[in-house]
Amino acid sequence: MGSGSALPRGVGVLCLRRVFSMWNLKMTNFVSVMADPTPKRPCICNVLLATALLCVTFFVASALFATEYKERVSKWGVPNPTSVIQSNGCKNQCKPPGSEPLPKGIISGSSNLEMRPLWGSPTNKRNKKSLKSLLAIAVGIKQKENVNQIVKKFPSSDFTIMLFHYDGIVDEWRDLHWSDSALHVSAVNQTKWWFAKRFLHPDVVAEYNYIFLWDEDLGVKNFNPRRYLSIVKEEGLEISQPALDPTKSQVHHRITVRGRNSKVHRRTYKYTGGGRCYENSTAPPCTGWVEMMAPVFSKAAWRCAWYMIQNDLIHAWGLDMKLGYCAQGERTKNVGVVDVEYIVHQAIPTLGGVDEEKPNAEVSESGKTASKKELGTQMYDSRSAVRRQSYNELQVFKTRWQQAVAEDECWTDPYPSPAGTH
Repeated sequence: MGSGSALPRGVGVLCLRRVFSMWNLKMTNFVSVMADPTPKRPCICNVLLATALLCVTFFVASALFATEYKERVSKWGVPNPTSVIQSNGCKNQCKPPGSEPLPKGIISGSSNLEMRPLWGSPTNKRNKKSLKSLLAIAVGIKQKENVNQIVKKFPSSDFTIMLFHYDGIVDEWRDLHWSDSALHVSAVNQTKWWFAKRFLHPDVVAEYNYIFLWDEDLGVKNFNPRRYLSIVKEEGLEISQPALDPTKSQVHHRITVRGRNSKVHRRTYKYTGGGRCYENSTAPPCTGWVEMMAPVFSKAAWRCAWYMIQNDLIHAWGLDMKLGYCAQGERTKNVGVVDVEYIVHQAIPTLGGVDEEKPNAEVSESGKTASKKELGTQMYDSRSAVRRQSYNELQVFKTRWQQAVAEDECWTDPYPSPAGTH
């Protein structure tokens, strides 16, 4: 046994018992000798022997107790001092949940939507940090030409294109020259927000500077995306939209109307009627608000907004009134409408409509061809059902927001204005 080896517990106990037995015997003899007034020469030898036995006893006991201490420490889960020193020497690494068993350098926490070749290097080599932005549009084949005009405005060198096909038709887009470089995702009768929640996770689009989440019925004759982003960066807008041409667009909120004498505006004014907006108004839709048909998000704002999109509320009604919370600062400053780069909102209804080209849609229960009036009634009923569902989702979203505010004791509302005021 080496000098550093610990004694087994059973052997140690046996040795200890024998040593104590010998110790008692020698001590008895020692005491009797010391008590004997007659000097004897063996006294010195007995003292030396007793001292040697004491040293042996101490050594055996130390080895035995050290072994038992280590076993108890191991059972209690107390860290080894050397391991504590090593842990303190490492930095406090913040790893994504689930990646803790991996070395930090191998963790890839984000992705992008760029296509990769099956072999060789990518044709277009870009910097490690991409300078691209993303244009994602929910599309149907009926708006193919209008979508084509939109996409052609966004140069492929600066933008990745992603189409959400809500009618399930994908192959008929292949004749467009940019189609093969775009990403196509198909799911029948799903909304833009349903697609965005499932396919635009912040970690997937983290390498894109801005996210354009647009409808398909927008006119872009007077819109330049490069100039638009230049203005957005200059003005510090985290959430924005192009202004609407009021002469050609269907306008639902005054704040979206283009201002002819300004580059950007962040609020609107309304002094009569309902929903009035004044200079000191601080709540949407008077300020800090954009409409949901053409929002543009910075990557930081999108990371926040994505978490607010409810997985089951696919129409996202009510989300517009809360987007200001994701403005990365004061919503009256970081949310705005760009006037010099403007669009047309054609407001073409899509989801819930009837496809007149499909034979089944034109045949009534009696087997007779349905009239245009009947088809119009069917389309109206479908659109009405969509609007009812949207309104119901709005009420659900409001309830969830109020409940979340009430339950989160650690959250403080940065905009605690009384309900119903602007």
